[in-house]
Amino acid sequence: MSALSGCAGVQSITPAAGAHDGAFNTLFVVFLVVCGVFYLFVIAFLAAAILRRHREGEAGIPGAFRVWVGVVTVTLIGLAFASWITDRAMANYDNNGEPVRIRLTANQWWWDVQYLGANPSDGLRTANELHLPAGRPAHIELQSNDVIHSFWVPNLAGKQDMIPGRTIDIAFLPRKAGTYRSQCAEYCGAQHAHMALTVTVEPEAQFRAWWARQQAEAPAPNTPTQQAGLTYFTTRECATCHNISGTSASAQVAPDLTHIASRPTIAAGTMKMSRGALYAWLADPQGVKPGTKMPYIGLQARELDALVAYLETLK
Repeated sequence: MSALSGCAGVQSITPAAGAHDGAFNTLFVVFLVVCGVFYLFVIAFLAAAILRRHREGEAGIPGAFRVWVGVVTVTLIGLAFASWITDRAMANYDNNGEPVRIRLTANQWWWDVQYLGANPSDGLRTANELHLPAGRPAHIELQSNDVIHSFWVPNLAGKQDMIPGRTIDIAFLPRKAGTYRSQCAEYCGAQHAHMALTVTVEPEAQFRAWWARQQAEAPAPNTPTQQAGLTYFTTRECATCHNISGTSASAQVAPDLTHIASRPTIAAGTMKMSRGALYAWLADPQGVKPGTKMPYIGLQARELDALVAYLETLK
């Protein structure tokens, strides 16, 4: 059983949790079985030829050989037809309802996620997490701000490279609720391994509730310590890169932190979200993720306590 433990979980192509991945898996199994059978035939014929030691000077092509050529030709045509059917089926999945439209931008080394509403004011922005409604297609525009990245949620669909200066797209049709893990699948620098994206597939009602929470502005501080954290955030280095809706911090060059405490991880999957992780990240981001564009600031203890207290309220 341990040998099969890699065939399931939050980052696996089986069992498929999306229509596209299911179609890929079915086609893969067809190709695997057919090619496996033909491989066994080839080995069997080779063994028979060695034992028989074909007579020299025999004229013509044996009838069995002609039959074999015919079988191979028909099989290759069949596999090509199976590929065409799978491609058409995946194209039809996009017509399964009004799609969720998302713009996903890759950066070294985090994911900027923008949900596109009917109007600009209807959308929302988050980072390093995707929420998708089960049973509705998702149309995702892919962009890169720096180097080549590759977007891959193996439980839902195949890979798609993200080329700087180009907009590419990918479609999902999630079918099974659950939490999955996406990983950049193209080496993109020193922290390539720490560029993960949490993907949550949930029922439509839960997705709408999440959307409504994400559109809300950040809550006001409740304690003097939290207020000190907000004041520090909006008047010092933090506000030059990050946005927190409902405050004067409105920069867009780094992850949106309006609801950071509701996310399952910090620093694009480097650590699980917790008070300790927030302390470690704010105190020494280069120690946690060397090469990240988050600089070392040199916070005093009281400043660090205040910032963590405030960020913990952003749910």
